[in-house]
Amino acid sequence: MKLKDRRMMLFSVVVLVIKMGQMFSMCGFVQVEQSSVVIKEVFGKYDDVLDPGCHCVPWYFGNRVAGALSLRIQQLDVRCETKTKDNVFVTVVASIQYRALAEKASDAYYKLTNTKAQIQSYVFDVIRASVPKMELDATFEQKNDIAKTVEEELEKAMSAYGYEIVQTLIVDIEPDERVKRAMNEINAAARLRVASNEKAEAEKILQIKRAEGDAESKYLAGLGVARQRQAIVDGLRDSVIAFSENVPGTTSKDILDMVLMTQYFDTMKDIGASSKSNAVFIPHGPGSVHDVASQIRDGLLQGNATKS
Repeated sequence: MKLKDRRMMLFSVVVLVIKMGQMFSMCGFVQVEQSSVVIKEVFGKYDDVLDPGCHCVPWYFGNRVAGALSLRIQQLDVRCETKTKDNVFVTVVASIQYRALAEKASDAYYKLTNTKAQIQSYVFDVIRASVPKMELDATFEQKNDIAKTVEEELEKAMSAYGYEIVQTLIVDIEPDERVKRAMNEINAAARLRVASNEKAEAEKILQIKRAEGDAESKYLAGLGVARQRQAIVDGLRDSVIAFSENVPGTTSKDILDMVLMTQYFDTMKDIGASSKSNAVFIPHGPGSVHDVASQIRDGLLQGNATKS
């Protein structure tokens, strides 16, 4: 092929491309992304909703793209300050999840200028109408009820504008910082009171058990002393009987005096042998042994008479 023919062919291709570009430009092809729609108007009037894909919008017939609308779920966080029934100011944080409906895309696009501001106004209205009826503790306990009330009111209001309320959450309730400190102090005081009661109850139980143990110890000690005295009495009786049989002419009184004196001197020996004993002054002499025995016997007889 000659050079001249090649140049003519190349020129024809360039002209064809230019004409095709002009044609595409006149047709106005539009690409719509996934999860979104495009609003089409003809001479400024709503005409159609373009779904995802490629569409021809010939501008020379008055067609134009008015705007795009996302169908994805969107989230709006709203902070609303209000007052509870017991006059505590709190900040309620609500999270609203919403989306535009494809079948009502024209309503969602044309009826609302600022969707977020509209939703925020409804949230403020519902929260400030619900929370003042509750006390602070009830507000924390019933936050799911508050979220349900907000969602129901928003659903009724926004469905007329082509929007669906997917979910409403009350994510936080923030009282004033001073109220937080007061609540923490009340909680701490209540826990300290419970701890004090438990400690007092434990000490009471310990004292009762200690008293029971002391009483049981004294009871057993009394039994031991009684048995000891009974053994002493039995031993003395056996000694008196044996001495009377082996030594004729002695009476029970003589034997008892001798036993008492023996016990007396054993006691004196023990007192003298103890390193911690103090000085004990007792009148003593050869003629006073009989007096000591008489005193001991008289003391025993007086004690018996007092008991009887």
